[in-house]
Amino acid sequence: MSSSVVVRVPARLHLGFLDPSGDSERRFGSIGLPLSEPETVLSLARSPQTIVEGPEGERASRHLAMLCDMLDVRGHHRLTVEQAIPAHAGLGSGTQIALAVAAALRTLHGLPLDIEGDAVRMARGRRSGVGIASFGGGGVIVDAGKDDSAAPPPVVARLPFPEDWRVILVFDTAGDGLHGDAEIEAFRALPSFPRDRVGENCRLVLMGAMPALMQRDFAAFGAAITAIQQNVGAHFAPAQGGVFTSRRVERVIGRLSEAGAMGWGQSSWGPTGFIFAPSEEVARRCVEAVGDDGDGTELRIVRGRNGGAEIETHDLGLVAN
Repeated sequence: MSSSVVVRVPARLHLGFLDPSGDSERRFGSIGLPLSEPETVLSLARSPQTIVEGPEGERASRHLAMLCDMLDVRGHHRLTVEQAIPAHAGLGSGTQIALAVAAALRTLHGLPLDIEGDAVRMARGRRSGVGIASFGGGGVIVDAGKDDSAAPPPVVARLPFPEDWRVILVFDTAGDGLHGDAEIEAFRALPSFPRDRVGENCRLVLMGAMPALMQRDFAAFGAAITAIQQNVGAHFAPAQGGVFTSRRVERVIGRLSEAGAMGWGQSSWGPTGFIFAPSEEVARRCVEAVGDDGDGTELRIVRGRNGGAEIETHDLGLVAN
């Protein structure tokens, strides 16, 4: 058994649902992508008394206590959250910190990893399976949606994200996306997702985004993602006030699109928006064209991530990737 463990887990972009209403017999279905940053990074070690510190410490503490009880792990721990994916920003922070704590605890005590099992235990993946799949591996991920069981949605496709392509994230520094009870109520209040749009989104994924990735066709990939986001955004508009939750983010995305970026959208309930660029050079040029006008947004250029979580032990080195 190890003396200490460090876990690094990626934020993920949610690029859109296939069938939010489930009229196709499997509900939701998702396409998404883990990112190079932001990350949640935490360390876990044995300790004379249990201490939890750092950003998202309260949430991490609850996960640690629950998992110790479920896995019958005794003793005290020092859990330090060194950095955390922003909460309620649409980047999967809740799932990633839950799975990171679980992986750290299991590794520290010599227990086998059980990513999907721990996700179910901690009630993660109730809609999208992209966050859970991002922990296990990278690339553009497609899950097939939820059935009537408690199991996470199965991953049906995973393709590498081109190394040259970039993602421009647009953060709203003053707002949160829907979460918790408000998110649940929003799903209940929405009308049924039109069946023709279910078929259109599935076509856009299978015959648009996925072959575009394989052929490194940036324009075709961007067009497919934009179309999916328009379909899904129109459906969620009554709950979030438009295709985007944040009008500030929407304005910046429009300016980035005019500057040459493609494939725009909002990750989950936002407020974080995204748009793609075919290279670092183009991404920087687009960001420079928009500039910083103090409108309550922050832009960050990141890479897609083709690997999952990293788990490092003090005495054994890298044990999972």
